[in-house]
Amino acid sequence: MHYVGVDLAWGERKPTGLAVLDATGHLLAVSAVRTDEEIVAALAPYVAEECLVAIDAPLIVRNPTGNRPAEKQLNKDFARFDAGAHPSNTGKPEFAEQPRAARVAALLGLDINPWSGRQRRGIEVYPHPATVALFRLGRTLKYKDKPGRDLEQLRAELFVLMRLVEGLASAEPALHVDVPAWRALRQGVADAARKSELRVVEDQVDAVVCAYVAMFADLRRNDTVVYGDLESGYIVTPALPDDLAPTPRRKRTATTPAGPDIGAAVRAYADGWAEVRAATDDYVRLVTSILDEAGINYLTVTGRAKSITSFAAKAARTSGGHPVFSDPLAEITDQIGIRVITYVHSDVQAVAELLADQVVVLDDRDMGRETASEGRFGYASRHLLIGVEGGARRAQVQIRTVLQHAWAEFEHDIRYKGTIPDEHASEFDRRFTLAAGLLELADREFSIIRERLQPSFEGAALDADDGDPRIPPRELAAFLAGQYADAGWSRTDHYVWIAAIVLELGITSLAALGDVLRSVDADLLQERMGYRYPPGAVRRLDDALLWVYGDTYVELRANSDRVPALRSRLARMRAA
Repeated sequence: MHYVGVDLAWGERKPTGLAVLDATGHLLAVSAVRTDEEIVAALAPYVAEECLVAIDAPLIVRNPTGNRPAEKQLNKDFARFDAGAHPSNTGKPEFAEQPRAARVAALLGLDINPWSGRQRRGIEVYPHPATVALFRLGRTLKYKDKPGRDLEQLRAELFVLMRLVEGLASAEPALHVDVPAWRALRQGVADAARKSELRVVEDQVDAVVCAYVAMFADLRRNDTVVYGDLESGYIVTPALPDDLAPTPRRKRTATTPAGPDIGAAVRAYADGWAEVRAATDDYVRLVTSILDEAGINYLTVTGRAKSITSFAAKAARTSGGHPVFSDPLAEITDQIGIRVITYVHSDVQAVAELLADQVVVLDDRDMGRETASEGRFGYASRHLLIGVEGGARRAQVQIRTVLQHAWAEFEHDIRYKGTIPDEHASEFDRRFTLAAGLLELADREFSIIRERLQPSFEGAALDADDGDPRIPPRELAAFLAGQYADAGWSRTDHYVWIAAIVLELGITSLAALGDVLRSVDADLLQERMGYRYPPGAVRRLDDALLWVYGDTYVELRANSDRVPALRSRLARMRAA
């Protein structure tokens, strides 16, 4: 299956943009041609078998004057977003006979019935309303050349569109354009010295949008609208979101305060998106290192930079006819999102306390507690807004258990896709609530199981691998569970890691390790360290070995990547 986009020029003197996606939404080809013959030749390899070709140009025009019925219907929805369609009628020379789009569709052998079940089809689309619907724009982006728009404005707006298109990598269905041809288009926008040069790139970007609309219309038919009909002409586009409102046009005077410039905020966010992604990676590394250093047991630490599409949608939100955000760049605090998934609920609190000790916590909301205070079961997650000293960017950290995460992801996926019929909404609400209650109970039981299992590990015998000189990690885990009965479990890979460090110290048996640990004043060590969070068993052993071996421990080869942190901890241990 191929999804093809054609941004068709009115005549053969101007460039026509072409784009092709495969069945998984990966960009296969993008180009600009001029003649009908060149269009057919370029698309021949992709339309020989199953395909859907989306053409940005009228396919069917029968009315002698004015707008087609399809254009009138579309304009009722989209004209207020500056995305209305221009009139098409047979009174115009380009439509007096067969429209060029219909001629190209015939040359490609396409069925142009939008409701056809045939394998090789063509449909009429229109990028402007499509971008409004897909990206939740308050008004269309002004990247088309019109009087009063200079080259730099057109360049900036086209860059915003391209970044929004790139953000569809996380949409449903996903679009993947990170290929050399797309990167060449970006460079073309940067290098364009004249509007005509920008126009060549613009046509190809529009063609990619058309191709995506074809895929969207094929895979999300319930979210697609066909304005008009086969007899008088039609336009296919993603449906306008019910809650989307146009960005107000306000006449500004010396006494009238200016409202938020949503477009400027989106452009600024798009310009700095590479920095947001880099900062996201930095926060993932920071949070991971903090948890690992503390020996906290967790499943995953992941991060995501808010896509430009999502930022634009949030920035454009209104309430009671007024913008929700007066300064979107400053007030939208989840531009960087970090998610920590733990195994049991007690570890959620441990992670929150640990982060409070290591970074600046600007806000802390326990969504599960808020839900419970309302007498309900449902979404449960700890949300922290954190920053670092001297850092300009903040990050929202979500901390939840595996079971809380499973419920939240499934519930969001079902509701986001809108697959619950209205007549069954109350039933599904009840079932989601029931599932949330059962998962909360399961979380509690898992915590109890772990608490009761831990003391029983003391003295447990596990098979060893005679060929490995290390103390077996499983045996070491059982030993530490008995040694530090009040400590939390550590990650499985951390037991493997600490076993290698123990071996580097020349300790090859649990008996020898026990002799070393008996020399540690555990109470004094805990007092000196002043733990503000429950450290994991591996962290407790790590500190005990640092207490005993001091500088020798710091200088072990296995510790070469954390010397500053170890020296800081050692100084605390030696403090009078």
